[in-house]
Amino acid sequence: MRTLVVLPTYNEILNVAEMLTALRSAVPECHVLVVDDASPDGTAARARALSEELGQIEVLERTAKSGLGRAYCAGFAWGLEAGFDHFVEIDCDFSHDPLALPALLVAANDHEVVIGSRYVPGGKIPRWTLSRRLLSRGGNQYASTALGLKVADSTSGFRVYAKSALEKIDFETVTADGYGFQIEMTYRARRNGASIVEVPISFSDRQRGVSKMSGAIVLEAMALVTKWAVERPFQRAALDAVN
Repeated sequence: MRTLVVLPTYNEILNVAEMLTALRSAVPECHVLVVDDASPDGTAARARALSEELGQIEVLERTAKSGLGRAYCAGFAWGLEAGFDHFVEIDCDFSHDPLALPALLVAANDHEVVIGSRYVPGGKIPRWTLSRRLLSRGGNQYASTALGLKVADSTSGFRVYAKSALEKIDFETVTADGYGFQIEMTYRARRNGASIVEVPISFSDRQRGVSKMSGAIVLEAMALVTKWAVERPFQRAALDAVN
């Protein structure tokens, strides 16, 4: 399994060195691609300096901040061109524990999409308030029911994709960002027959730096779910007509 960890960054100077070191320790066989959206704090330069020390680290610098989804798509495209066959999504802020990644990679031997899930048995969110937990869980249940995902945590950003899954998803045409990006990727994977499995993880809020998530992104995601749900019957009818 030739695996690329795609690590999007924007103003992560407080976390990037520690995260790259942790990844090198947890998954020494994996390559890492830092996709930096023109961070003004020097994140890209710090990552390049670490690449010489740690090895198997590349930095893809983009000219402007254009969102998490676009960063992942750029990283996937780079990795496919370089010949990788598995692709990891992980946040740089340690909300996802690099030590959990080996378990996800084991599951990727048998499944095309592996989701690190907070909402399957064994999954945890130790520091969230009850109201935040209910909001997130409710949103995920709505997305799963409306889109037929059969996934408990479609908004999770800790994942492994096989090359075959990215090809089925046609990821370069995905338009959503943030939570919506993760849901759209899950929806396309399910709709196009990719095998999906959830592996329990413990999720923690960032301890350093500023969160990029906003209420607007959450609302956008739920609006997109409703839109896709309305479109589903017409898509099924179009497929039936072709077949």
